[in-house]
Amino acid sequence: MNGVLGCSLVLAVQGFYSASDDVVELNPSNFNREVIQSDSLWLIEFYAPWCGHCQNLTPDWKKAATALKGIVKVGAIDADQHKSLGGQYGVRGFPTIKIFGANKNKPEDYQGGRSSQAIVEGAMNALRSLVKERLSGKSGGSDYSRQSGGGSKKDVVELTDDNFDKMVLDSGDVWLVEFFAPWCGHCKNLEPEWAAAASAVKEQTKGKVHLGAVDATVHQGLASRYGIRGFPTIKIFRKGEEPEDYQGGRSRSDIIARAMDLFSDNAPPPELLEILSEDILKKTCEDYQLCVIAVLPHILDTGAAGRNGYLEVMMKMAEKYKKKMWGWLWTEAGAQMDLEASLGIGGFGYPAMAAINARKMKFALLRGSFSETGIHEFLRDLSVGRGSTATVGGGALPKINTVEPWDGKDGELPVEDEYDLSDVDLDDDFERDEL
Repeated sequence: MNGVLGCSLVLAVQGFYSASDDVVELNPSNFNREVIQSDSLWLIEFYAPWCGHCQNLTPDWKKAATALKGIVKVGAIDADQHKSLGGQYGVRGFPTIKIFGANKNKPEDYQGGRSSQAIVEGAMNALRSLVKERLSGKSGGSDYSRQSGGGSKKDVVELTDDNFDKMVLDSGDVWLVEFFAPWCGHCKNLEPEWAAAASAVKEQTKGKVHLGAVDATVHQGLASRYGIRGFPTIKIFRKGEEPEDYQGGRSRSDIIARAMDLFSDNAPPPELLEILSEDILKKTCEDYQLCVIAVLPHILDTGAAGRNGYLEVMMKMAEKYKKKMWGWLWTEAGAQMDLEASLGIGGFGYPAMAAINARKMKFALLRGSFSETGIHEFLRDLSVGRGSTATVGGGALPKINTVEPWDGKDGELPVEDEYDLSDVDLDDDFERDEL
């Protein structure tokens, strides 16, 4: 499996490939030069040395690399050792394979098989698409070279004495701000990295983390206000906190990795949604790599207080695991019987919990207690590739009933029809039936 249930979400060390292989071993120091600045099509595997699926892929990856030599570049990144590269491209599980084509900053996920034959076919299909784009005039050289020429800086926000407070300080978002001088050589070297990082961060955080730039020679008030003494100086701004100096590397991968850490630290916990319709289940499970679903006892069994206790446990776990960017759902026992049946829960053992990887249609069940400790152990094991999994019944997300949301109150027993017995002459009836 490509996702969390196949191997892991967590990144870990030792390479699978040597200099004698046709697979190019990539790392943060050579990635920009080899991949981003290249006009070649690249197939790149992100792996972790301890991942069994990655170990199984290695011989086929080597074989495909040899077959594609001189046609398509085939690379591999130990994403456990080089976490910044994995984080930059949203790698959550191993092995993850991405195709770096015309736009190197927006690689595509490889969705094909894992045999050498399937990998070669996938690479050739991607190559044909790239050639067609170039024939139609849609794509020229590498995306990086166009940026280096000063082109794509649209996602770097130009900040001034006039707009800084409103855009940065009054914002609830996180900002990384570069203070530069036009004559500064180091600033010129940083410019393409800053521009590329700005685009990637905007996309990956859905606009919640911003990269800005201040010409400190023009806006001297800002430079003086924040004690800028040299160029470039990068500062991090978070609402309600004093700005801090950025201490990381100056490559786009370093900048993106720090921005994603800031995003995770400041992101609110994911919303815990009741499964009221098919759209809610489908969107949550398909938009996130993993959706965690609880089936809670009927309201008549727990009352509002008991149910709220279970929901509180789930919300605490959603907060604890918010960096994973998982979806969180719940339903009442009996409300979604097809869902219960597809997960093997079906009619007993409430509260229950399952974690679904909708891309692979695999799931794992909570076997321990429905408590902070039990759920934490369950999710932690999934995060490091432990625990047994099974295929979702029917191989697809089940049919979901449209139901009314819980009103937050205790349940009420259904009212039975009442019968007026005043007009019934019981004695006469009994007399007729006597033996």
